[in-house]
Amino acid sequence: FTAQDLTNTAWAFACSDWKEPDFFVALAAASAGRVNNMSDQELSQLHLVALHFRLVWPDRGFALSHCHQRFQSAYQGAKSTPSQLQRDVAAALDRLGWTHV
Repeated sequence: FTAQDLTNTAWAFACSDWKEPDFFVALAAASAGRVNNMSDQELSQLHLVALHFRLVWPDRGFALSHCHQRFQSAYQGAKSTPSQLQRDVAAALDRLGWTHV
């Protein structure tokens, strides 16, 4: 697996609401040695995976929590590129008067 393969896989399983924390722990461990060479997009995805992990398993520590600031910085600095579906949903929410970000 490349770094992008690992982060894409982790994010896909987070999006599917995968309920096996050891899977995420194993992916984080596999990613640990690659963090210094990851792109901002990959770091940004790991930020979202870490947030998912903390939300679903608040009593467990995420293996890459020491990289939290780096992940968060990459996420906050990333250019937003919403899909057409996301833009359509946002427009529908606007029409309903639902305040959203």
